[in-house]
Amino acid sequence: MPPTSQVQPGMTWLAFALLTVFTWGVYGIFLHTGQVNMQDPVNGRFKAFLFVGLAYFLVAVIAPLLMLVLTGANWKYPVSGMAWSLIAGIVGAVGAFGVLLAFGAKGNPAVVMTIVFAGAPVVNAIISIAQNPPEGGLCGIPPLFWVGLVCAVAGGGLVTKFKPAPSAHHKPAAAIVQKADSRLAETASQHQDPR
Repeated sequence: MPPTSQVQPGMTWLAFALLTVFTWGVYGIFLHTGQVNMQDPVNGRFKAFLFVGLAYFLVAVIAPLLMLVLTGANWKYPVSGMAWSLIAGIVGAVGAFGVLLAFGAKGNPAVVMTIVFAGAPVVNAIISIAQNPPEGGLCGIPPLFWVGLVCAVAGGGLVTKFKPAPSAHHKPAAAIVQKADSRLAETASQHQDPR
């Protein structure tokens, strides 16, 4: 497999970007479902995060290691590259943990994730500009860039404020699990040996 720097750019990047949009879009929903299904109101979020860490190990350690071996990569790691990559991993993990803490503080998963995904591009844009200022400084930034930032924040606010409520017949996952547990306990007590 040739190094990516020699491959002509096409639309493959868009497929990977859309993959990320989808996977990060379902991340909060799946994480909250995992937390609820741990059936531990006090520590369920920490138990769920433990499995997120296991998943990160499988996907972020084993997979790239395999790719490096298969592509015959060299094993030179500059300190600056390692440091920034480690920092990126730490802030990503802290962000994921923040999502869990927000869920634990009774934040609605759809609202929490909307705030995260509307706010993150704004933070990304501001930090990117600070790291690599455009020619002409702030005056060199096109006005539509600022309009885009405002739209991102406003869009996140609108989605959060006007998120449709679940239907009346929809039961949250925790209620379903609790009902199933009570049925199991009832069945078990009916079949107990009277001795």
